[in-house]
Amino acid sequence: MDKLIIPDVVFGTSGLGNLYVALPESQKEDIILESVMHGSRPVVFDTAGKYGAGLALESLGNGLRQACVNPKDVTISNKLGWIRTELKSPEPSFEPGVWKSLKYDAVQRISEEGIIACYEQGNELLNGYEAKWVSVHDPDEYLASAQGEADYHRRFQDILAAYEALANLKRQGRVQAVGIGAKNWKVSREIIEYMDLDWVMIANSMTLHSHPIELIDFLKLLDKHGVQVINSAVFNGGFLTGGDYYNYQPVTLERNADLYHWREEFFAVCRDFSIRPEVACAIFAKRAPGVCGIALSTTNPKRVKSNTEMVKSIIDDAFWHKLVLKKLINPEFAEAYLYV
Repeated sequence: MDKLIIPDVVFGTSGLGNLYVALPESQKEDIILESVMHGSRPVVFDTAGKYGAGLALESLGNGLRQACVNPKDVTISNKLGWIRTELKSPEPSFEPGVWKSLKYDAVQRISEEGIIACYEQGNELLNGYEAKWVSVHDPDEYLASAQGEADYHRRFQDILAAYEALANLKRQGRVQAVGIGAKNWKVSREIIEYMDLDWVMIANSMTLHSHPIELIDFLKLLDKHGVQVINSAVFNGGFLTGGDYYNYQPVTLERNADLYHWREEFFAVCRDFSIRPEVACAIFAKRAPGVCGIALSTTNPKRVKSNTEMVKSIIDDAFWHKLVLKKLINPEFAEAYLYV
């Protein structure tokens, strides 16, 4: 297979699945059109059956069709493991309070048969487009639900069986690349010991607020072995740019004073240097070792172009140095990856 080409910006689609807010279809179509206009070719979209219980897949397919996008000009990465089901309660059973105005529920299906069912359903929802990059989504959450050591082992074997099914899709030429998407990067490290993967997506992990040395060492190892990295959720679920969700969980000043204090200090430095917080976060996330691209999602079509441009911004060393002095970022990381 030719070397996997990951652009600087991968377009996330969680907003298309009504994350935090329900968007009108016309707005979603505008977001997709702007992404196609300003993204490099092929334009890469990252999506998942979990996003709005398949709504993101549906909206993405419809939006691409409305924009008359040639399937050859787009690459769709579908993180598999959640399948759309009937909604039997006022709100979905998965991640309650996060996804808005959904008409379906979703359940986790991680197994050899389950992952193929997710893949097939995903392509149906994409309405004429097909996912060419595939992965097992949230294997960390699947393992975290284990009831004891024996159940953990059984679940881990389910994950390996799912990956073998995806490897078969690749051997058959139905997909181009197989990866992994997880919030707990340590699970990715465990799985990659058993499976050959083309890419790893980390989420909520390598951000300006959180960048543990152990994770940096893992990224170096991936880079050494030619496994490319996509850095996702680089704003910690929106908190680093002013939201009240941290890693997709609601937070408040009363309960999470340390988080808010860190952010206020960060914002103050940004004001001093006239740097937008989202730009600082994006540049930081892109500079981590082995990171080829960052996944950025927006609910505002007018921000798509600026998202594609901000990763090319130049930030003076004095800004990073001030963050180090304020003890907001790791000085060793700054010395190795941030200073020009």
